[in-house]
This record gives sequence, C-alpha cells and structure tokens, in this order.
Amino acid sequence: MATATTEPIAISEHEAEQVERANAKSSTPVLFVHGLWLLPSSWDRWAALFEEAGYVALAPGWPDDPQTVEEARAHPEVFAGKGIGEIADHHEAIIRRLERKPAVVGHSFGGLLTQILAGRGLAAASVAISPAPFRGVLPLPFSALRSGSAVLRNPANWNRAVPLTFEQFRYSFANAVDEDEAKKLYDGYSVPGSGEPIFQAAAANFNPWSEAKVDTKNPERGPMLIVSADRDHTVPWAIANASYKKQTQNEGVTEIVKFENRGHALTIDNGWREVAEAALTFVQRFA
Repeated sequence: MATATTEPIAISEHEAEQVERANAKSSTPVLFVHGLWLLPSSWDRWAALFEEAGYVALAPGWPDDPQTVEEARAHPEVFAGKGIGEIADHHEAIIRRLERKPAVVGHSFGGLLTQILAGRGLAAASVAISPAPFRGVLPLPFSALRSGSAVLRNPANWNRAVPLTFEQFRYSFANAVDEDEAKKLYDGYSVPGSGEPIFQAAAANFNPWSEAKVDTKNPERGPMLIVSADRDHTVPWAIANASYKKQTQNEGVTEIVKFENRGHALTIDNGWREVAEAALTFVQRFA
C-alpha cells in the first residue's frame, strides 16, 4: 500500500520488524489495536489464535509504548500527551507499510481507532470490541461517566498519564470476574493511560473538529463487527449499539453481537477465547 504522505511517520524498530515479517508471508495480516490502560501484550493469546488459523498477526503499540507492564509502571510519563489523531495516524503509517490490506481488531479506545482506520479505507474487515464513542454517538450512561472519572475529574489530566487504582480497574474493567481474577488482571495488564483521549471522546459531540470522529459512510470501509458485553461499565450496550446504528449508514456489512455476563475485560479475562473466536469467525468470512 502506497504511503499518502511525503514524510512517513516514524515507527518503532519492533513495529518495523512486525511489518517486515508480515510482508515476508503470503498470509493476510491482522492488526490488533489496544486501548487505554493496556499494552500490545494484552493481545498475545489472540495473536497466537489468529496465527494458528493462518493469519499473520501484528500488535503495534501507541507511540512510545513501553514493551512491558513493569517498564510502563516505572515510566508513566511516556504515555502523556498522546491524542486520538496522533495514535490513529501512527497505526495508519504501519498499515501503509504493509503489502496487503489487513483485518483490524481493536478493543475499547482501540475499538474507536479501529473504526477510524476502517473509515479511512484501510481495513479488509474490522472488529471493534467495546468501542469508545465517537462524535455522533449520543448515549452517556452513568457507569461510563464513572469509569472515565479517574481522568475527567481533574482538567489537568489532559496532559498527564493517569493510572487506575485497583478499585477503579475493578469497576471499569473487571466487574464481571471474581476478586482473585480481577487482581491477576490488574497486576498482569493494567498500565497508566494518556488522559487526552478520554477528554476528546467526552467532548466529541460539542467539538465539530474533534479527533474522535469516524467516517461511517466511506464505501471502502469494509465489513465491520461491533462486539459488546452486557455488564460492561466503561462501554455499556447503549454506547456500542449507538455506534452500530451509526455504522449501518455504510453500504458494507455491519453486524453487532453482545456477550452475556461479560465486562470490559472480555479480551483478557478467562473468557477471552470465546470473544476471540467470534472475531476470528467474522474475519474469516471476509479476509
């Protein structure tokens, strides 16, 4: 895929290696996009499953992402100041280095980024899991506000990296699993997150120039599946379904599925495989 810019956006050495590996294979690439408070390693089991099915997986980071949870917690400042537009452009730069159009799978803010990338015509198929809302998605349930309050309660957090306490993670991510699993998920996955995207999404419907904007009508968007969890506090069904309804404006295939008794941690908790297999089945239909 030819780059659209004269000065390509820089990507990390690790990401360049992933691109080189994908281009050396004849398999369709699948690009996984993580959300706030997680790292690319949250996709490791998904990547293995998709590769077993014959795809080649890429799990790039957001700009300046550390490699490990330990490093991320030691240097939270690297996450600060990363906005939706910059993160989307970073992933576009990676996709444009690929020789074949990838399927794109994203979770939470990664689900929003997935829709942005698909709206730019960059996805052969896409799966947006518990996607953060974009401009035009109107529902704002109380649980979503509470989940975002760790950031939104202080305007100075726009330019900061904000970690979640265990109690905040328990409510926002791990409410549908038991206490022991919640602690394991928190210890194994949770990292600080940039405050800026939360403010951008919260203000999207008041800002015509918002970076939290999706082109839902592009005929090159490709088939899209939106995945919701019925106990998700961060992205409740009302938000996911409103995103789906906006996406049905597209002429392409648009589907939605809701998983029962699952929370926002549905991509990393003990039931991850059920969700991954649903995503894989959808991707296999089209890419």
